[in-house]
This record gives sequence, C-alpha cells and structure tokens, in this order.
Amino acid sequence: MDGTAESGKGRRLLDRATAGIPASLYPVTHVAELPARAADSVDWPEWAAAEVVEALKAGGVDAPWRHQAEAASLAREGKHVVISTGTASGKSLAYQLPVLSALVEDERASALYLSPTKALGADQLRSVSSLDIKKARAASFDGDTPLEERDWVRAHANWVFTNPDMLHRGILSSHARWSRFFRRLSFVVVDECHSYRGVFGSHVALLLRRLRRVAAYYGASPVFVLASATTADPAAFASKLSGQECVPVTEDGSPRGARTVALWEPPLLSELSGENGAPVRRSAGAEASRILAELVIEGARSLAFVRSRRGAELTALGARRILSEVDGALAESVAAYRSGYLPEERRALEAALLSGRLLGVATTNALELGVDIAGLDAVVLAGYPGTLASFWQQAGRAGRAGDAALVVFVARDDPLDTYLVHHPAAILDRPVEAAVLDPSNPYVLGPQLACAIAELPLTEPEVAAFGGEAARGVLADLVKEKIIRRRTSGWYWTSRDRPHAEVGIRGSGGEQIAVVEADSGRMLGTVDPGSACYAVHPGAVYLHQGSSYVVDELDLETGLALVHAEDPDWTTSPREIVDISVLRTEETQVHGGITVNLGEVSVSSQVVGYLRRRPSGEVLDQTPLDLPEQSLHTRAVWYTISAELLGSSDGLSSDGMAGTGGHRAGTEALEPVGTGGSRVGTEDLGGAPGTSAELDPARVPGALHAAEHAAIGLLPLFATCDRWDIGGVSTAWHEDTGEATVFVHDGHPGGAGFADRGFAAIVPWLAATREAIVSCECPAGCPSCVQSPKCGNGNDPLDKAGAVAVLDTVLGALRQHGSRSGHSEL
Repeated sequence: MDGTAESGKGRRLLDRATAGIPASLYPVTHVAELPARAADSVDWPEWAAAEVVEALKAGGVDAPWRHQAEAASLAREGKHVVISTGTASGKSLAYQLPVLSALVEDERASALYLSPTKALGADQLRSVSSLDIKKARAASFDGDTPLEERDWVRAHANWVFTNPDMLHRGILSSHARWSRFFRRLSFVVVDECHSYRGVFGSHVALLLRRLRRVAAYYGASPVFVLASATTADPAAFASKLSGQECVPVTEDGSPRGARTVALWEPPLLSELSGENGAPVRRSAGAEASRILAELVIEGARSLAFVRSRRGAELTALGARRILSEVDGALAESVAAYRSGYLPEERRALEAALLSGRLLGVATTNALELGVDIAGLDAVVLAGYPGTLASFWQQAGRAGRAGDAALVVFVARDDPLDTYLVHHPAAILDRPVEAAVLDPSNPYVLGPQLACAIAELPLTEPEVAAFGGEAARGVLADLVKEKIIRRRTSGWYWTSRDRPHAEVGIRGSGGEQIAVVEADSGRMLGTVDPGSACYAVHPGAVYLHQGSSYVVDELDLETGLALVHAEDPDWTTSPREIVDISVLRTEETQVHGGITVNLGEVSVSSQVVGYLRRRPSGEVLDQTPLDLPEQSLHTRAVWYTISAELLGSSDGLSSDGMAGTGGHRAGTEALEPVGTGGSRVGTEDLGGAPGTSAELDPARVPGALHAAEHAAIGLLPLFATCDRWDIGGVSTAWHEDTGEATVFVHDGHPGGAGFADRGFAAIVPWLAATREAIVSCECPAGCPSCVQSPKCGNGNDPLDKAGAVAVLDTVLGALRQHGSRSGHSEL
C-alpha cells in the first residue's frame, strides 16, 4: 500500500471524530502525517541455539530485525547493552535470543528479568513459556507467587521473572537461600528501564549495584541487557542506572505503518466559570469519550489513555452513554481497563480487544508498557502523559501491526498541554528528554547502603560503586546513628533485624500512611508521609480504584488514615501556608539585574484548611484544620529580579509573598488585563526583552505567582517529571535573597534531579513558559495557563499580563548578558 493510501485511513478516522463540529469550534490545532517505515531484516546470528531459532520461527518470527540481532549479539559477546527503540519494535527478542541460547547450552546458567510492573512481567513470562523450550525453566517470583511455589522457584527455575520490589525485599534480603541461582547468574534483563526515573529510579540504580555485589560474592558477573522506549542518550542513562558501561542500540529496523497525528484543544465553556471566575474548557476526558464513541461507530479498534483510574472509568461510561443513543449493541463494545482489576478480568479484556469483539477501551497507562495489544486503528491521549517517551509509547499502540492509524492528543486544561497543542514542533520534532535520576541523593543512599551492608559487609573498594564521597558522608552518619559499625576491614551491620522491610523503594522511605476503610478494616492503599496532610487530611476525598472515600481521621503517629465509602458531588482542595529558606547555593549565574541559582532549600508547609467545591468550581464552604507543620529538605532552582527591573524601585516587603503553597499573599486588587475573549498577543503583555517590567508594586505578587505556576506546569517539558513531583514559592521580597524571587523545587527529600534540569535549561524553559501563557486565549488567566490545580493559595492573586512582563524582563536579561546554560531556544 502506498503512503498516500495509508495516510488516508488516518484522515478518514479524524474526519469521523470531528464530524458535526462547527467550523468556529473546530478543535484541531495541527495535523501531521508520519510516513510508513519498511522492515530491515537480517539473518539469524550463527551463535543462536538452533532450538531457540526454530521455536521463534514457529511463533511467527521468520527473521530478526537488524536492531534485534545487533543487541542480541552484543549481549552474547558479554557487553552490557541498552536497546532503545520504539513501541512494537520487538525489544523482547533482543534479550530472549541470548538468554534462551545460554540456558539451552548450559543447564546450570541462570537469568533474572526485572520489570516495573507485575502485569508486564507476567506478559513476558507467558511469551517465553509459549516458546516451549524444554531446558528453559522460567518462573515468576513476585508478590502474587503462592508461598508453596516459592521454594520450587528458588530450587529449580533458571530464568526468574520479578520486579524491583521483590528483588529488594524477597531475594537480596535472603540471598543465601538463592545461592544456587546467583552462582551461575549470566544475564540480568531490565525491561522498560526508562520508567526508572526520579526517586524510584534512584532506588533501583542502587538496588542494581546491590545485586551486582551479591552476584560477585557467589562468583558471577552477569551481563546487563536493558530495554527502553526511545530516550535521550540511552547509553549514559543505562550506565548510570546499572552502574555498568552500556553500549546503545538505537537504529530501529522494525516496520511501522503511516500515522496521522492530530493535536486537539477542547473549546471553552461559556456556561461555566472556574476558580475566581476563570474560564474553563471542556474536559479532556469528556472529549475523549466523544472521540472514542465516533471511532467505535466507524468500526475502528481504539484505545483512549486517561491520566487517572476514575477518569478511565468515566471516559468509558461517557462513550457507552453516547453509543447507547445510536445502537445499544455498540455500547457493549466499550470498556475500561486499569490496574486494580483481577488478572482474569484483564486477560479477558485483552483477548476481547485483540479479537475485535471489544472496539473501544479507556485505560490508564496500564496498557502503555509491554502488554501486547496489536492491530489498533486509533489511539486517543486525554492529556499529556508527562514525558515524550510515554507519549510515543502510547501513540505507538496505534498501527502496531504495521497498518496506518490515527493518534489524537487532547489537551487538558493545563499550561503544558496548552503549550504543546500550539507548538506542535515541541512534540513532533523534539528529541525525547533524558530520564532523570540521582543515586547520590542521601535520602535514598542512606537506606540503600544500610540494606547493602545488612546483606554483606561493605569493603573500602566497594564504596566507589555507591557514589564515592557522597557515600562516605552517608556512611559516617549511619555510624553516628549506630546503625552500622566501622572496622578496619569495612562497615558491618549491627542488628539482627534486616532493614529491607522499612525501606520503600517507590518513595523516599519512611513509614507509609495506611488508608483503611473504618467499617471493614480493609486497607485500601498507602500514602507517602510527606504528602499525607495534603492528600488524606480529615474531610478529604480519597479515590481508590474508581471508588470515592471521605477521610474521617488522620493519625500521623500511628500512620493511619480512616475513611468511609462515599461518592459526594464535591471535591476538596487543601489550603496551605508554605515558606522556603535557602540552605546552600551551589551555582549562580548573574545577568544584569537577574540572578539564576541552584542549590539546597528547606520547604516548610502546613495544611490549615480545605475548600469543598462542586465540579463547576462553585465553592461550598471552607473548613479549618489543625495539622502539624511539615519540613522538606530538597533542591531548588530560583531566579531573583532587582527592584529596578521590576519597575518598583521603592522595593517590597515580605508581606507581598505569593505562591502555590498557600503562603502569604498580597491582598491588593489586581488590575483587569486582556480584552474580551481574544487571544492575548505579545504587544498586550508588557515589557520588551531587556527592559524593565514597569509593574505597579501592587501587581508584583500576582505577576510572580502566575509566572511560578506556569513554570511548574512547563518544567515536565524539560525533565522527566510530573507537575505533582515539583512545587514552588514566589515572593515579592525574600529574606535570603533580598529581592523578588521565584523558586521551583523538587517535591522529594534530597531532590530527584528535576531542579537541576530546570537550571540547565533555564532559557528554553522560561521561553516555553512565556509562550504557554501568550498562547492561551483566556483574558485574565485560567487553568490552561497560570492557574494551578494544587495551589494552596486559591489561585489568588494571579496577574497573567504581569507574568508575561516578568518573563520578558528575565529572558531579555538572560539573552542580553549571555546565558551560560548552553541551551538554545526551543
């Protein structure tokens, strides 16, 4: 089929999705046609075991693609390798071929497979088991493995499929019971490694170093094979994650059908207004429901990715409701898919989608990783998934069998989504971002070193693998706390108890807050202690697996939040007082009256109350709370602006503080900005680059506050984070800087590398922030540009025009005096 005919299918589906929408409300801001790609196949490697090759051929693989053979051969040669190619590019075969060949040739050899989710591990285990290679005894060892089967796995399995959590708690903590397995450990497969980022990724990086230590203790030196979605500099990331120098394989030789990519901005709703009277858009979930229904009517097999479990359920319900008005039978061809379902329910849904009986599925990112859903005609993304790697991973589900397909990205009411639908090059032409992790974070390094020493005494030469000088400082602290003991031969564990159960690798450690249903005693989930006052304060609405609960009591001492089932027609928004102090400035760039800094900060916050509001934005009431103050030692990037550049040479007192955290805000009335409902142009929004912002002092708090909100929303464009991973504070005068200051900080103890990425990309980051504000058509600020869904200050004060004047001034100074960030304009 030629490219024109192929792309015609995607266009036809897009026409169906937009059918009946008036031209004045046409939501599509950009359409791109991505061409098809032919397969690049090669012969099977000579070293591959004949039994394995025949099994793969019988499974439908006539010949490997070039990247599969290249990665497999590198692993066979004993080189650590990372294969970083697109969705459906057959990365599994790249590690199956060398691992299975090794198991066939040497029955004493063993291999370990790690995946970020149990569902992906189970899917890959089924794939290996279906090959029916007799000498390969593959088995799962995770939280779902029955106790009676675990002894068999330890004694007999030679390819163990597990996840980092079980490796941490159930394997390394009792490695002596796994001595047979470790003695001949030949390969370690780390699948979907791009998902190991931030604090979780930092834990996994140190976990893999612990794994290598234990393997070496038993005389093994395994080859690491890492599989990743397309990511920036995969070799550097994989090497940092695994602690081993990795060779990258990035040239994708798999076939791909043509894809039509449409960017879609939902319309503003004239009949509703949000917080402080701001305009609101039709929700991305509601748009996804309508698009999914239209695609199902067309007979297209489709997935809609939605950000939350509840959102996935509501999107499926909305599509079914629309379809029931057309044909009751069609409504039965749409369902939701998310984590929390029983395994048999998920398998049934996957089979129904593959067979064509189920045409439309609304899902969370549960179907993003690994589970093999092929032959889809369309994918709808309801909201940006946080990273370009995830965006293309989800989009890659469309046309997985090589057919043409449609991808629709529907923007949420959010600054980053707004920016992307008006700047298509930021999605379509930009290389994917680098994954961020920081194994030297002392809040991660401390508990990981404790676990490592409990497993085996740590010797002096091993310190370098755990971070060198950073590790020495942490070891000294552990010795002072009498957790470990220093002797001439190394560091030793002092307690009979193992520390593993107290270390949560998917967070920053510490005791989690258990969320328990009071009537039944059933534990619904856990919440990180740092966010408990925000997420499960008394009166908060807590969502779990699509069900709503209201919190009755939060006891931080016992680590318990008691809830009852309730589905209210309101939501809750906590209100906070937040303050920030600079502990240490590591780097400073001075550009005239602008300074940009990176360093360590202490963020103190206290939830002092919450609002109940209806979905329309109407506030029902405000309830005070008496909760303790929380303190966070983390990393931040901040910039300061001189009074001269602000145009307020008289200066401002600290009473002008404003920011996301609910800290003190100016109470002066804001001047109206913008005209009507038209898009605000650059000429409407103040200072030309390099000049003073010329802001009245009364407007400065709102201008800084709005600029801070938008900057938080746009940082995920440059760092692999979500806006919920970061926070911010803005103030018209800060006691540590003596000037107007905007802080953006990591939301994890010790930092996760996000602030560092913001500092390195300060010019393109703030330029994108400015463009996101200017691109929004609201007159005075809305959730698409400067309002924040987590603002503890109630999004007041906010000055949209002032924010652009501030950013013009900052960017003008950075360009005029020369930024040393090394980044060009986006």
